[in-house]
Amino acid sequence: MKEIYVSTDVEVDGPIPGPHSMLSFGSAAFMADKTLVSTFSANLELLPGASGHPDTMAWWAKHPEAWKACRQDLRAPAGAMADYVKWLDALPAKPVFVGYPAAFDFMFVYWYLMRFAGRSPFSFSALDIKTMAMVMLGKEYQTITKRTMPKRWFDPLPHNHVALDDAIEQGMLFCNMLAECRR
Repeated sequence: MKEIYVSTDVEVDGPIPGPHSMLSFGSAAFMADKTLVSTFSANLELLPGASGHPDTMAWWAKHPEAWKACRQDLRAPAGAMADYVKWLDALPAKPVFVGYPAAFDFMFVYWYLMRFAGRSPFSFSALDIKTMAMVMLGKEYQTITKRTMPKRWFDPLPHNHVALDDAIEQGMLFCNMLAECRR
């Protein structure tokens, strides 16, 4: 079965799901040839009893436009995650989660999927762009940042902390890296 790469970005109010909420998430489904097949995004209501972490909330205070964008048209997590599963299941190939950093973004998405939809179409795994860059560049993991990655991997797209915009930007990055790997 072919794969489709689901580049996903989350916006949150703290470091872990449960005590903190996923405010917004966006996914962009790409074929390996960089064809953008479909997108999904949702701004979510806060979890009952959850609260923003002081450090994260201080970061948000410096990004008021991004905060405003993720607090509009809020959806209940249960409905949003059920719709997300339907969207993933309707994709034309098996979905592979792609994130930067995957450990963080996937943790939130997986937790929300299991809690509110009862399953994850991604199974238990995610592809991490930073790890892929480490292998491609032959460098230590801790030295890899987007600033240390080759400019040729990046398309001229903004990184504005709006989940869907950032998911598209990172999906293009992943597809460029994948194409270089396959040459």
